Amino acid sequence: MDLKQIQYFIALFEDGSVTRAAKRLNIVQPALSMQIAKLEEEFGQKLFDRIPHGMVPTAAGRMMYRLLLPIVRDLANARQQLMQRDEQVAGSISIGMVASETESVLVGSLARFNARYPNVEVSVADGFSATLIDQVSAGQLDAAVVHKPRGKLSLHVQSLHDEEMVLVTSAKHGPELPAAVELTKLPGLELVLPTKRHGLRGVLDAATQLEDVTLQPKFEIDILGTIVQFVEATRFATVLPRIVVQRAVGEGRLRVYPILAPRIVRHLVCVSHPQRPLSTAADALIAIVAEEIRRVSGTAA
Repeated sequence: MDLKQIQYFIALFEDGSVTRAAKRLNIVQPALSMQIAKLEEEFGQKLFDRIPHGMVPTAAGRMMYRLLLPIVRDLANARQQLMQRDEQVAGSISIGMVASETESVLVGSLARFNARYPNVEVSVADGFSATLIDQVSAGQLDAAVVHKPRGKLSLHVQSLHDEEMVLVTSAKHGPELPAAVELTKLPGLELVLPTKRHGLRGVLDAATQLEDVTLQPKFEIDILGTIVQFVEATRFATVLPRIVVQRAVGEGRLRVYPILAPRIVRHLVCVSHPQRPLSTAADALIAIVAEEIRRVSGTAA
């Protein structure tokens, strides 16, 4: 198996048609079919099934694609870095971010990054921390900004920011509360929280379990913007990082209360694959994101 065969296989897998793949590669169809046949002969397995309107990968074909895609991405990134000049960084990067950061710092981060690196294309995915970590491991993302998991990872982990989580209520409809609220008092409130799949809920549950506190929210919602809107319009309370509600607090729509005994802190980290070093552009974007997080949360040096 050589690089040309890998490129032919990837094109056919993604296009699902010999005609389209050959056009994409700028080769004749028989040349593509011959290389795929050689691959199937080398590995002793059928990689595609022919159907009336194209080609469908077999289980072996899907496995090969999953294994080869990171290699192709690494080669493309290596080529970009070797060819680029210091004064003109170019190429493409793909990162993942948890929703709390896409909603609070992504716009500002991309604006700053584009002004500095106008020739770099950026793809951003959001999702749960566990999903983004899996995508980095599989080579589908260059890096991801996630909540630090409890267990050890085989990925490179770079600490970005530690932030206190606070109790949030409506400035208009919320209950009267003391200036700070003890963790043990949370079960007495009407709560709306992210589901247990969400990284923020994992941080909260870890803290409450240590204190033998059980939370039973009336509503569970994973869309942070919806939680904020719901709390603003009702007597319900929630627990979120301060950065998520900073704007609404500044506009007088929400109130926040520190949580004491103990404080709840979420740890944001950047994960990347140790065998796939980040490009100059990816490193720069992560640094800008970290700076924006500290700026918006009011902890910039």
